[in-house]
Parts: sequence; C-alpha cells; structure tokens
Amino acid sequence: MEVKKITNKNTWENFLLSCQEKTFLQSWNWGDFQEGMGNKIWRFGFFDKESLIAVSLVFKIAAKRGKFFLIQHGPVVKNNNLREEVLKSLIKELKKMKEQEKVSFIRMNPLWERSKENKSFFQKLGFKEAPMHANAYEATWKLDLTPSEEELLMGLRKTTRYLIRQTLKNQEIEVVKSQELSDINTYQKLNEEVSQRQKFAPFSFKYIKKEFEFFSSDNQALLFLGRYRGEIAAAALVVYWSGIGFYHQAASSSKYAKLSIPYLILWEAIKEAKKRGCSLFDFWGYVDPKENPHHPWAGPTLFKMGYGGRAYQYLKTQDLPLTKNYWFTFLFEKLRKIKRGL
Repeated sequence: MEVKKITNKNTWENFLLSCQEKTFLQSWNWGDFQEGMGNKIWRFGFFDKESLIAVSLVFKIAAKRGKFFLIQHGPVVKNNNLREEVLKSLIKELKKMKEQEKVSFIRMNPLWERSKENKSFFQKLGFKEAPMHANAYEATWKLDLTPSEEELLMGLRKTTRYLIRQTLKNQEIEVVKSQELSDINTYQKLNEEVSQRQKFAPFSFKYIKKEFEFFSSDNQALLFLGRYRGEIAAAALVVYWSGIGFYHQAASSSKYAKLSIPYLILWEAIKEAKKRGCSLFDFWGYVDPKENPHHPWAGPTLFKMGYGGRAYQYLKTQDLPLTKNYWFTFLFEKLRKIKRGL
C-alpha cells in the first residue's frame, strides 16, 4: 500500500461519492474550512497499485493543552476488509511527522461499529479511549430517504406529524431558505441565546460563518430560517454533501417555543434533501434517552427520533499517545470533563 497526498478536489470528492460510511468531516471543503480556521491539514490517499482505496483528512490542533493530529470520522475506506491495513498505514505516516510537527498524540473517531472486536483492535495498536470526544459525534440517528415523501410523512411519530401540520396551518409562520452570509448573524444571536439558556459554550461566530461560507459556495449548505410575524424564531444550518443531508447546527428562541417551528424547519430540511437526490439524512448526534435521560442531548434526541430512522453507534474517540506529554493533556481533559459533569 502506498500513501500519497491528494491535491485534486475532484479525485477526492469522487472517491467519497462511491463510499457509504462517511460524513462531511472528511470532505474537501471541511479541509478548506480547517485551513481557514488556521489549522494545518493533510489529505492522504491510500493506493493499491494505481487504485485509490481510502482517503483521510488529517489536521493539526495546536491548543494550550497540547498539540495533536486529529482525524474526524476517518479514514474513509471503500472496502471494509481493508480498514485495518489502511489504519496501520495512516499511523505509520503520522508517526514519521510527529517530530517535525511537535505533536504528542493522535486523536480519531472513525466510523467503525462500536463492538468488542473493533475496540480490541485499537487497543492492540496502542490506542486508549480519549477523555473527550473529537468535536464529532460518536453516535447518531439516520433516516433512509428512499421512500416517497408521503411515506416519510406517514413514518413520523404521530405527535411530530401533528405539530408539523399545525405549523403549516398557521399563516403567520414561514420557513425560508438562505445562502446569504449576512443571515449567519441572525443564526448566531439565536445560538448565543440557547447557549446561555442551556449553559454550554457555542461555536464562535467565525467558526459558523466560515463553515457556512465554504459549503454554501458549492451549494452544499443552507440556512433554514423559521419566522413568526416576520421575527426569526428558529434556525438550522444544514449541509448537503455526497448524497447525505446533515442537520449540523440548530437554535431556537424560547419566546416562541410553543409554536413548534423547529419541527417544521427539520421537515423542510428533510424534504430538501429528498429534492436534492440524497439517499440518507443524518440528524447529527444521538444519545439513548432511556439510558441517559439527564444527558444534555436526551431532549434533542427525542425530537430527532420523531422523524423515524434508527441509531448508529460508533467507537468512542480514540487516542494514540506518541510522547509522554500526552498525559498532561489527558489529565487536563479528564478534570475538565468531571468539572462539567459529563
């Protein structure tokens, strides 16, 4: 197996189009976004002779707690039988770079099923479960979009379907689609309100704006804005990439909570995915509300489950220590996790 850097966007995107298990966190535009945020990136291709069999977007995080290589939802391998060989090749390549880049560990959360066998394989390679996730989900809820729109509607939870129909009857409610960068300001105001209400640190304005900018430039992102009497009551940033719709960011005002506008927004986002020819809708993030009723994601997960679909659970985020400095980062993150009650 030969590892080469890929510099052609079409080569990268066309390969990913042929793969099933993937998210936009391995897309070309996500790499450009990471560069725009000041992170150094590498796009590796794995070749069997002349045939491209896998890709992996890697970027370097230079945080106060330590420097490390991060791979979100990768590497992406077309044939699962080659995953282990690809992973070993990737690790070998990154270990060559550790001195020059001054990193102390590799962090990754691949889209590998959460099983004893997969966990054991990573342990044999020297990985350990990370104290924090890699800013990417470890479990999610997905909906098959191959049924007709009417069949999808009938597949909704009865309460979800009722609330959508109620919002459709209200002539003072409308949902508009936008690719205007100026509308990010509106979204971020809602996001900050939600973060204060639920006590979490939101993504920065720069982060949200650049993400939207890179993906909307390729018609791969839309802002859905829910208005009541002309005032923005709820919004969502949805990414449409490689045949999948991703419900990536969302926020709503508590002022209009009783109007159920987020239900209509998500339904419109699903219909848009269907219209674009997507075969799957990824609700981005899941926690079992029965097992973890007090988890911050429990409520949002129940909301998502109302649209039909099923859960997908992947390996927890994995760390491969490369130097002793890793353990300073491990301790720092472990203490922060305890402090946050996670």
